Amino acid sequence: MYVAKIKIGLKAGVSDPEGNNTLKALHLLGFTSIEGVHTERIVELRLKAAKKEDALAEAERACRRLLTNPIIHDYRIEVEASG
Repeated sequence: MYVAKIKIGLKAGVSDPEGNNTLKALHLLGFTSIEGVHTERIVELRLKAAKKEDALAEAERACRRLLTNPIIHDYRIEVEASG
């Protein structure tokens, strides 16, 4: 069993409305030293696979087919054995 942790974020230059709204709220609360907020989403997949490379390949396929939009998203995958 493996666990793939996938961090999905917006590519540079793509508007981040959630990050912008969070920044505005932080400023209203007095956090004026914060200059930027970038949001990411983390998806954790539990995978049955014979080896780590197979789990990584399956997570890559899931990213390409459903979890991300290649036009606006960048993503990173970390795979670890699970006990």
